[in-house]
Amino acid sequence: MKDRILELVRSTFDEINLTRSEKIPLDNILDIGLYGENGLFDSMHLVSFLSLLEEQIEDELDFQVSLTSEKAVSRRVSPFSSVTNLVGFIEEELQDAGVSEAV
Repeated sequence: MKDRILELVRSTFDEINLTRSEKIPLDNILDIGLYGENGLFDSMHLVSFLSLLEEQIEDELDFQVSLTSEKAVSRRVSPFSSVTNLVGFIEEELQDAGVSEAV
């Protein structure tokens, strides 16, 4: 499931890169910081990124997830600090909802 989620994250970055003159390098995608110190996005751009990703997840996995839920924002380790943490959070949400990899 983790690989499938990562594909959706990469696809979301690809979509964002279509509108940017300075492209986001995706060579080490898991190490990308999303928000906070050394983060790629300010709060507005983070919300836009998360909204696009939520749409990708719903379209591809037929599951509605809120990446800006209280559960997400109140975690000790923020899911927005890195792509690795975000993928882990999404994977937990899918597992908790019983979404299988075969979707």
